[in-house]
Amino acid sequence: MTSRIMHSPLALMEASSPAHFHLALSRNFPCSLAKGLCMVRREKPNHDPIPHSDAAHQPVMLAEVANLFSQIDSGVIVDSTLGAGGHSFALLNNAKIAGQSEVRVLGIDRDAMAIAIADGVLSQFQDQYQLVLGSFEELGEIVASFGLNGQISGILMDLGVSSMQLDNPDRGFSYRNDGPLDMRMDTSRGVSAHEVVNSYSAERLEEIIRSLSDEKYARRIANAIVSARPIHSTVELAEIVKNAIPAATRRHGGHPATRTFQAIRMEVNSEVSSLGKGLKAAIEVVSTGGIIGVLTYHSGEDQLVKGVFDQACFGGCGCPVDLPCVCGAVKNFEHVTPRRGLRPTAWEVNRNYRSASCRFRAIRKKETS
Repeated sequence: MTSRIMHSPLALMEASSPAHFHLALSRNFPCSLAKGLCMVRREKPNHDPIPHSDAAHQPVMLAEVANLFSQIDSGVIVDSTLGAGGHSFALLNNAKIAGQSEVRVLGIDRDAMAIAIADGVLSQFQDQYQLVLGSFEELGEIVASFGLNGQISGILMDLGVSSMQLDNPDRGFSYRNDGPLDMRMDTSRGVSAHEVVNSYSAERLEEIIRSLSDEKYARRIANAIVSARPIHSTVELAEIVKNAIPAATRRHGGHPATRTFQAIRMEVNSEVSSLGKGLKAAIEVVSTGGIIGVLTYHSGEDQLVKGVFDQACFGGCGCPVDLPCVCGAVKNFEHVTPRRGLRPTAWEVNRNYRSASCRFRAIRKKETS
């Protein structure tokens, strides 16, 4: 039996041949999706509880994501940030309940541990999914290597860090648990947080912390980090950041190190540049009637997603909204969530505090006339 876990085509191109992903997919989409989809319904999805795993990860805005993608009745949905497989499980389970046997999931993640956990979570769906160790910035190459061009009916990106990464001290993502300064999604390659913290100049650290986390005290934090070198652990870094922030400020909001840790993680994993490449690839590979949905957690990445989505939907059109367009702008997509995006419900935020900053945006590729 062919393994469902594979490497990115950039690392192992020959292994990712179309023969490894057995699909008989229709390129036609339902009329409701092709013509009438305009808004995500906030109703409870028809999915069973996600099987327990050691990761204990709670997928963010699961109901909104599941309801949106349940309107797809055939083709491949790419979960390009697979994590522990929670979103993919809901998508496949909804398809099973609805009798949509032609829906498949292609899951992509940079974290080998996540791939292994997700394979266990999704195992009941057997040949309906394929997992790839890679990054969503390689989306175009991965889709092509599986021979799936023209068959992608949905793409999901969840830009948050999963609980299994945050809660594992050895991964170095969290200021709450002492561990090595790592923060790499793919632990087999790339620059670690230890290198960023201990080798970047104060000026570069300040720019990273300010631009990637909107941290008001970026300069003070950067100077404190440089003065305290060498720094080896997450708790040590968190304490340095905390002491660099005025005492009055520390008493309000969340942990003082939250923003700095976010910025360093984004730098380590090149998240901004990867997101830009991933969005461009998603726009190119999604089929007519297909949906692209993105969950963001930071104003910078959210503005990037909003800009790409608005360009896809309006093509740079500046015509008055109440008059016919006369500028000739190409408008191949339309918003399927409000332009401001959707936010998690108060109930979800109370249940999962990590969802509080999330915003969900989605667009659909229109039929061409």
